[in-house]
Amino acid sequence: MKFDIIKEKQQIQKLFICFVMYAVLGWIYEVVLETFIYRWGFTNRGVLFGPYCPVYGVGALSFLLCLNWLMQKKDVKWLNFVKPVLIFIGCMTIATVIELLASYILEFFTGAWPWQTYADYKYNFQARIALSTSIRFGLGGTAFLYLVQPFFDWMLTKPKRKTINMIACILAIIMAADCVYTFFLK
Repeated sequence: MKFDIIKEKQQIQKLFICFVMYAVLGWIYEVVLETFIYRWGFTNRGVLFGPYCPVYGVGALSFLLCLNWLMQKKDVKWLNFVKPVLIFIGCMTIATVIELLASYILEFFTGAWPWQTYADYKYNFQARIALSTSIRFGLGGTAFLYLVQPFFDWMLTKPKRKTINMIACILAIIMAADCVYTFFLK
């Protein structure tokens, strides 16, 4: 029984570390897009002070929690052919719902949301979500589940339990301090 609790705690800590890694990767994606692709110049694309966009962490964890069962299913041959399409549709749908909800939450707390430029996109809803970005998120989520997450899973098997605990604790302190600074001191 005690071993199960330790194992579950480790799993939560690993998921939290993944959350932070994907939040940082999301921030890098946003900055690269804005700075080098669109050539708008550099701005901090996150709502927090640090180099991370928590919405990407939420999206990645949602993909894992909602679609991991499908990723693990290997015994049905016909499913293996349509699985990438189902994963793509699932990621696209989950990311779009999260982006829509995040826009409402950010508008409530800050008065705006960072991606109001969606009004310029041909197919958009209230400038909060857009078809082309939903497709990109579906493609990104599919690549994430097939390529990036297996690498992170492998990477997180290397450190010892105490190291995982320390990493998770340090990241939690940094994120909590950033939230306090961003929402109460800034």
